[in-house]
Amino acid sequence: MAEMVTLTIDGKEVSVRKGTTILEAAKQVGEEVPHYCYHPGLSSPAMCRMCLVEVEGAPKPMPGCVTTVAEGQVVNTQSGEARHHRQGVLEFYLVNHPLDCPICDMSGECYLQDYVHAEGRKHGRGREPKRVFGRDDFGGDVLFYGDRCVMCTRCVRFMSEVEQDHRLTVVERGNRSVIDTFFDEGLDGTHFHGNVVDICPVGALVSKDFLHKARAWDLTHTPSICTSCSQGCNIDHHTRDNLVQRLKPRENLDVNGWWICDYGRHNYEWMNHGDRLEAPLVRGGEPSGAMGWGDALRTLLERAADKKGSVKAVASPFASNESLGALKRLVDALGGGDIVYRSPRAEDEVTLEGFPTLVRRKDLSPNTGGAGRLGMKRVGDDEGHGGLENVANHDGVLIVLGDGLLDQAEAFGADAGLFVYLGTHGSAAAAEADIVLPITSHAEMEGTFTNYEGRVQRFWPSLDAPGMARPAWLVLGALAAELGRGSVVKTAAEAFAALAAEAPAFSGMTYDDIGTRGAVVNESVSLTGD
Repeated sequence: MAEMVTLTIDGKEVSVRKGTTILEAAKQVGEEVPHYCYHPGLSSPAMCRMCLVEVEGAPKPMPGCVTTVAEGQVVNTQSGEARHHRQGVLEFYLVNHPLDCPICDMSGECYLQDYVHAEGRKHGRGREPKRVFGRDDFGGDVLFYGDRCVMCTRCVRFMSEVEQDHRLTVVERGNRSVIDTFFDEGLDGTHFHGNVVDICPVGALVSKDFLHKARAWDLTHTPSICTSCSQGCNIDHHTRDNLVQRLKPRENLDVNGWWICDYGRHNYEWMNHGDRLEAPLVRGGEPSGAMGWGDALRTLLERAADKKGSVKAVASPFASNESLGALKRLVDALGGGDIVYRSPRAEDEVTLEGFPTLVRRKDLSPNTGGAGRLGMKRVGDDEGHGGLENVANHDGVLIVLGDGLLDQAEAFGADAGLFVYLGTHGSAAAAEADIVLPITSHAEMEGTFTNYEGRVQRFWPSLDAPGMARPAWLVLGALAAELGRGSVVKTAAEAFAALAAEAPAFSGMTYDDIGTRGAVVNESVSLTGD
């Protein structure tokens, strides 16, 4: 058992592990010690001097980010002396910092703005002109405003310690120090450099993609999961006007720590595309045309009852566990059949030597882990093409969930007995299907994905669904229940419970177990189909 240390911080007694810093210990009693250079995922240089605290018996104020706790220690983070030192540090930072909050992208999220408002001087005393550095393009997605920099060096330490790339550095010395790219080598070609914008405590580093797009206080933050590969990085969707404005990493030390790759960070515009399927559509026979959900589902069941032979289904590894489970129940209710999926793959994985658990995986889909554990088989090439010859022109019931069949426009629908497509956007499949059912994307519903290591993780809706689109688990579950396979589920939690009751890999798990950090599936169940 770890050795514990008991101390008092701002009059509150707390016990923490030996070796914990005062700054981290203070968080456990609800006190946030101001800081710039400190970040839990990086080394601590104790150079910003904002985290100075009063430690009884110490000859001078101590930096909270590197001073470790001691038994019986008494710490005051809000004493007159501590606040006096922080006020002096803030005044020095404002000597050259431009007061351009109204046009700065960091306004509303800026540590300097917050600290000065909380305990800075009411009026500045500077009389000399401020130093001017101007703006510099660092390459990639990063712009650098040198005038705003507080020289915390978080960005330099991230590139050297986490990305293991030393092209970002501090040049010059003293009051002339500035962050620059080493030997004019920009950040182009690196794979995680967007994180330096996230960890910059002021507006010195900003994203070109987000530049002047929205104000921080106008954004709604919703926890989600990155869908760009099977790593399953935890992220937040930042939305405004029912559009995703940017993606930001969400801390989860079991999956991605504090970081995400640039590929996943910028792969969000597809969620904002307007060419959405918004109403159920039935073609051929009577009735036909756009119609309500009740009429469309009744027509589907009536036509399916007339078809002979087995059922075949094509699933998408971008569908949630709940939707894949509901698809399996429906296929079983219709007589049983094969379910296959296709997933694109990158040529190589993108790794971080300093952070081995964070990788841009070869598998560029978020839920191959769930599809495989439900017995679905992966087909096609590494680009996610082909492999569907045995389901093309199937004379029974063909159900396609989420796969737009963009490479199969000529092969599907002509001779199929009943071709049912559930999707979010117009596609080759939507153009050929007998029945088209509009479903929500993961950004518009609640659900779970299973990542490469078998960790089940939840996501929440950040956007409003268009038109009559509904979650696939709701649509497929209602059809299966109508055929006597299971009961009608009304929430994502109920849909997951139905999945856990039937799929051994998910047995015993609940949404409460998964929480915001995820939970690993039953390891005794092997991954198939890959």
